[in-house]
Amino acid sequence: MNEVIVNIVGTAQDAGVPHPNCFCQHCMNALQHGTRRYAASLAIIEPERKQWHLVDATPDMREQMAHIHRKYNLQGTIMNTIWLTHAHIGHYPGLMFLGREAIGAKDVPVFCGEKMKQMLESHAPWSQLVELNNIQLSLIQHERQEQVSPSVRITPIEVPHRNELSETFGFWIEGPTRKLLYIPDIDRWDEWDRDIYDMAKEADICLLDGTFHSIEEIERMGRNYKEIPHPVMTETMDRLQGLAEHTEIYFTHFNHTNPVNDRASAFTNLVQERAFYIAEDGMELKL
Repeated sequence: MNEVIVNIVGTAQDAGVPHPNCFCQHCMNALQHGTRRYAASLAIIEPERKQWHLVDATPDMREQMAHIHRKYNLQGTIMNTIWLTHAHIGHYPGLMFLGREAIGAKDVPVFCGEKMKQMLESHAPWSQLVELNNIQLSLIQHERQEQVSPSVRITPIEVPHRNELSETFGFWIEGPTRKLLYIPDIDRWDEWDRDIYDMAKEADICLLDGTFHSIEEIERMGRNYKEIPHPVMTETMDRLQGLAEHTEIYFTHFNHTNPVNDRASAFTNLVQERAFYIAEDGMELKL
């Protein structure tokens, strides 16, 4: 049986940890002790086939590629496909590294929604990647499954989010033996026409939006919760507590203010006590 590994190559909100122009304790620890978090992304690796796929092309893609190349002896290989969730800044700018100023890639398949496709085709510098055939854009549709390889299937699922520039997708990622649900960004669970409890029950593993741990965290930043809506971790745990022993439920996409950035914080301990997991950069999940 061909082995399929999901490597969590990034676990931070779009701007990463350390956050630019921030000198909070979390960001200072990341700078001083090398505990940085890259922007949220997954790599799906098939070691025997020497193939790999990337979910979101982040601003940190250069470092994330280097990690995958060295970890799995894939030096010199380009990802076989890229899957984009949406058009916020942590999720697609890494495409620039495929252009002629950098790798000069040839026909890398990039799967994305219709509005995202239109944006990439119509606006420089992304349109140059299309014109020079560095990337080949392919349209994804809600719940239309794609057989990525004999051992990997990916199914997009559209979710509600701040869609200023594009629609937003999560993904089902299926390997030979297990099924993973990846939703790094969503506005509210109760704004979705799906029940997250039922979705999580169907999964073996979930990687879910953990941007903020509480509404108070957002208010302490001086920001309006309505401007940057995400389901806070406390709410998600309350909704899914009954599944914590059945499904491996991880949080990801952490803002730099989130107390889970301190591995010894009281909130980190609470998450673990409730049988949930904090995703870490470089963590492996077998499918």
